[in-house]
Amino acid sequence: MQTDRRKFLKSTAALLAISGWSAAQSERSPWQVDDISYQQRPLPYGYASLEPAIDALTMEIHYTKHAAGYTKNLSDACLAEKVDMRSTSLVSLLAQISNYSEKMRNNAGGHYNHEFFWHSLRPVVDATVAAPSGALGAAIEKRFGSFNSFKEQFSDVAKARFGSGWAWLVLHNDGSLQLGSTPNQDNPLMNTATLKGTPLLGLDVWEHAYYLRYQNRRADYIASWWSLINWPVVSMRYQQGLR
Repeated sequence: MQTDRRKFLKSTAALLAISGWSAAQSERSPWQVDDISYQQRPLPYGYASLEPAIDALTMEIHYTKHAAGYTKNLSDACLAEKVDMRSTSLVSLLAQISNYSEKMRNNAGGHYNHEFFWHSLRPVVDATVAAPSGALGAAIEKRFGSFNSFKEQFSDVAKARFGSGWAWLVLHNDGSLQLGSTPNQDNPLMNTATLKGTPLLGLDVWEHAYYLRYQNRRADYIASWWSLINWPVVSMRYQQGLR
């Protein structure tokens, strides 16, 4: 068992390197990539690195204005509501979000969701949409029939989210997978969410995520997004969630 785990860690690290992740881009080990704090982390790639699926100007505005605003407002809310950010993890805060203000809910979710989103992506290697392999790939095929069926169902969930929000793939405690969406900046970690579970993959379908390039063509944005998914990171989340 220990030998298998070492092999998985070694292979995951190699995949992360191939996909554009490097240790120099984070002081955290790959296994802590989603240990999201209250601070905004540097992007693991340049603003133009996700072209042509997501244009550089959209990435710059999204990261430096929208996401940075959530981070600042979250810090302000924690100060006002006397949350000790050193002793209370962000995940713990989200799990008890009903105890806090709407400002806290919106900005804690907005900050977490974007930090999660950036690290779900990697520069386009080629135009082919890769599929996850290993345990996650097998779990997706078992639950959804095939990767193509999963892709179609996830895309439908994202297109059907009315207004602003997120589409998610989540893992439940029993090991099962589920698709769903949340409004605004809610996420499946919140005790107020109708969709609950461990997030594995999330797609931002707020208009600010795609409008400069795609205007009202959300479906085109979703179709392009598939080429950006960092499956090694998503697979790592799946392995962590099974513990």
